[in-house]
Amino acid sequence: MRRLRRTVITAATRVLTTRRRSYRHILPGDADLLRATLKKGDVLLVDGDQRVSQVIKYLTQSSWSHAALYVGDELWRRHPERRPALEAAFGPDARHLLIEALMEEGVVAAPVAKYGDHNVRVCRPRGLRAEHCQRVLDEALVHLGARYGVRCALTLARYFFPVSLIPARWRRHALAHGGDLTTQIVCSTLIARAFQQVGFPILPAVTPPEPQPDEPGWRRWLIRQPYPHLFHREATALVTPRDFDLSPYFDVVKLTDVAARNFDYRRIRWA
Repeated sequence: MRRLRRTVITAATRVLTTRRRSYRHILPGDADLLRATLKKGDVLLVDGDQRVSQVIKYLTQSSWSHAALYVGDELWRRHPERRPALEAAFGPDARHLLIEALMEEGVVAAPVAKYGDHNVRVCRPRGLRAEHCQRVLDEALVHLGARYGVRCALTLARYFFPVSLIPARWRRHALAHGGDLTTQIVCSTLIARAFQQVGFPILPAVTPPEPQPDEPGWRRWLIRQPYPHLFHREATALVTPRDFDLSPYFDVVKLTDVAARNFDYRRIRWA
């Protein structure tokens, strides 16, 4: 029975991670520009090119199916003894690495060049303190090598074939009760946990403050709160790549060299 289950899991994983035949590039990829733009702690959103990417984009109603955390040269700096292996594995990107959770591999380090020819977006946490950024990186790096449960491929396969039949009102429910789909496959869960460790919000629910009794002006000034609204921690299993894009606490960094080229729209050659 175990052997049969392993065979089914392997087959389902192979189907779901197969690259799509057609992939539409919005802008030409540029790995060098990506290296120059990314900073440690940035979240890279990716429009994936696998079949499973379509499932995640449909369930989350988003253009982004994958998220990775940029850690730069952290592995190079922390483990000098591993530098030859890092160079052999990643070449010039040994100091430009991402941490990501993949269906077929688990939590791994990946070179920036991997997504040089994908549609991507860079989301940068606004005002994240340096010491907190290190804690975010620590939390992500400690999970390197983690593997998925055996149900992960079957969970996604359940949504892949009848995906167009899932009503809009049930999509969030599917994510909430998708088992390994949300806790392991939707890679943004790993990143959300890292940011939650330092209390950095992604897209939390916010409720207005309760009305306070009339008090003297001086007392209100002394106890004034910079954020009077009450923030509710989001369930990390429900955080999707789209949430980083929509979050007001993450700045969207335009991945373009237009500014460097003194952009002049009047000189564009239109087809």
